[in-house]
Formats: sequence, C-alpha cells, structure tokens
Amino acid sequence: MAPSLIELDNVSKRYRGVEALRGLTAVVEGKLIGLLGPNGAGKSTLLRSLLGLTPFEGQARVLGLDPRVASIEIRERVGYMPESESHLAGMNAVEYCAYAAELAGLPRQDAIQRAHAALYYANLEDKRYLAVDGYSTGLKQRVKLAQALVHDPDLLFLDEPTNGLDPESREEMLRLIAALPAQRNAAVVLSTHLLGDVERYCDHVLVLDQGGLLYSGTITELTGGNEEARYQVRTKAGPGPDEERLGEALGVRGAGVETTGTGLLVRLPAGLDTGVIFETALSLGVQVRHLSPHRVSLEQAFLQRLGA
Repeated sequence: MAPSLIELDNVSKRYRGVEALRGLTAVVEGKLIGLLGPNGAGKSTLLRSLLGLTPFEGQARVLGLDPRVASIEIRERVGYMPESESHLAGMNAVEYCAYAAELAGLPRQDAIQRAHAALYYANLEDKRYLAVDGYSTGLKQRVKLAQALVHDPDLLFLDEPTNGLDPESREEMLRLIAALPAQRNAAVVLSTHLLGDVERYCDHVLVLDQGGLLYSGTITELTGGNEEARYQVRTKAGPGPDEERLGEALGVRGAGVETTGTGLLVRLPAGLDTGVIFETALSLGVQVRHLSPHRVSLEQAFLQRLGA
C-alpha cells in the first residue's frame, strides 16, 4: 500500500515564544491540495518543516519519509517553489534549472536535458538563455516553477506562486499548475491566501489560522456538499405566492424550507428525494424553473471556520 502524501501528528513549531504551528494532526491526500490561510497563518513554516529545512516538534511524513532523518530523499522527490526570490545572480534560466536538477541528484547531462524540458513546460523556451536577473516578476515566477519540477518530482510544494502577477500572468500560472497532475503525474500543494484560486482548481484543502489546523479534507465536505440534502429551488413566477404555496406544501410533507429572497432553500430528510419537490409543484400547478444542490461558497465556509 502506497504511503499517504503527507502525515502530520501533533506538528508544532515555536519561534521565540510565538507558536507558528500548533499541534497539527492530519492525513493529506489528493492531486491538487490547497494550503489556505491568512498571511502569517503558518503555511510557509509548514512547507519548510516538511522539507526538513526547519526543525519542529511532533511527527511528520512526506511520501512515507521523515523530514528529520530523510530530508535529502524528500527533496529528491519533492519540488519546492519558495515564496521569495531564489534565483542565483548571473545565471541564465537553463543554468539555474540545471543547477537545481544537479542538487536533486541528477547527472550533469541529464540535468541540462531536464532543464530545457522544464523551461518548455513553463513557456520560457524563448527566454531560456537570458539572465534571470533581468526577468520580469512574471517570468521569475515561471522560472521558479520550472526549477521546482526540473527533477520530475512526485509532489510539488508551491508557496504563493501567483504573488506579484498581473491578471493575465496569474491565469497562465494557474493553468500551468492545474495541468501538473495530469501532464507531469505530480501531486501539488498550492499554498495561498487567495480563496478563489483554491476553489477553482483544488480538490482537497488544509485551512490554517494562527498556526492551528481548522480543517483538512475535500472542498466538497468543507462547503457542505456531504451534509443532508439541500436544494435551491426557484419557480417560473419567481418570489411570490407560488413559491410561498410550494414552500408551505413541502413543509407539510416533512421538508425544511427557508425563503432566501432568490427562491427556496429546501432541506430533504432521509427518505425523501427531489421527486417530492416536483410532485408537490405539479399538484399545486406551480412550475419549477430551477433546482440545484445547495453549496456554500468556499469563502463562506472559510469565514465560518475562522468564526468570522
């Protein structure tokens, strides 16, 4: 049986009396995992701890490896895109990525070949021989992505990869990241404070706040997709007598009904399915125009976890 991507057991980290991480315990799986939290929540500290770059208390494993005794092996299998600038002065993109590949254990010739392939993936093939020092912010972010995947890792840690990017560059970066599981067969941990990016692209999420773990699991579970069945219902006539009559009749049949201003929020208990909504509407001569499962947005779920 393959090990989990990441296992955390009471992981803690303290800096001069400040708890950067507070007893994190979770088993993390998925293909594209959002590591979500406000600035200062502990996201970067957690990634550095899992890479063996920062000492911590508790137990952790990455791809079955302990960061405190197998940090070299982890970095051979995990690509890391740090939040801060990390290029080496005077190097062009090929030299920089090849050097990163050699640090991961690849022979020189293999490292150069992989560098060209990684830069092609990051859409930098036409700028690969230019000095990284002269790159724009967007190009520097893309070359950081290229060096993170140059050694063909099983897992990527991407720390705020869209920082400083204009809208067009952000979209391009996110498309590259979203394609990684399929095109590079790599799982991704995307660390960000931008909820929209996580909601659009990720399947699992870890939510941190002030060093504590508020949630770990699928986005569907976080946003209420696995709670008792709830549905948004709108009638052809819109808010008014028809919706009021439908709501009252559904309530008589055991459904919970709320009026939201844009329709009805219908909660169906066990034993009832959406057929009861259509049957009731038909008996009243009311036409249902819209019916869909109800889910709160990731932003709403996130704020609820924060207690806001």
